[in-house]
Amino acid sequence: MTTAVISENHGAVAWIRLNRPKRLNAMNRQLVDELADALAAAEADDAVRVIILHGAGRAFCSGDDLKDLDAQTYSEEAAQSWVKAIQNISLLIMQSQKIVIAAVHGWCVGGALEWAINCDFRLFADNTRWFFPEVTYGLFVTGGVTALLTKQLGPQSAKELMILGERHDARKALELGIAWKLVPEAELLGAAEMLAMEITARPARAVSDIKRAINEGFHSSLEDAMAFETSATVRGFLTPESQARAKEF
Repeated sequence: MTTAVISENHGAVAWIRLNRPKRLNAMNRQLVDELADALAAAEADDAVRVIILHGAGRAFCSGDDLKDLDAQTYSEEAAQSWVKAIQNISLLIMQSQKIVIAAVHGWCVGGALEWAINCDFRLFADNTRWFFPEVTYGLFVTGGVTALLTKQLGPQSAKELMILGERHDARKALELGIAWKLVPEAELLGAAEMLAMEITARPARAVSDIKRAINEGFHSSLEDAMAFETSATVRGFLTPESQARAKEF
């Protein structure tokens, strides 16, 4: 079986690459589980200071792999397990003592966009296209973004992005603050590495503590938001109309 996530440590930087390029790195259970393992391994490694999350091929990640949707959500138990696995990635990123950089290019959709938002810094290539498709086919967002983006953007803009589900370009992400910086695609990984080196030049404990302090202060209702998202997403997965719309989409 092909590895869905590849992790390599270069000095103090762990490079974690989503590796299903033929499916635009779409999320299936293998990818999610291997990503969780890679993040946990980086967290446990005292030599690692920064994690860079990126995607192989033409995209960062195109969201849920709809070909596998039935297998992952055929029952309430399966749907609960799938959504909790996705949410666990958000917790691993946001509760990590390491700084996590998202290096995003091509499509960044749905759950993958939510993971990117969970990261501490988000570098977008100039060819990035992103949107929240979930509500369009009767599902729900994850990653705590109902709390995170509402606080960052305000209720109206958050509703616009999640309810209307329109596709946006990289410039829009920068305008909203979803992207930290835009760079040409060819320079994306180099820019992520330069940022990582800047971070590793600073004291490890201070960097870790400031991340924790900011996240705990800003995201005080994250767990409540994610608990609601989990129940809402499971309900969506179990609705025949949502399943049919997802397949059609």
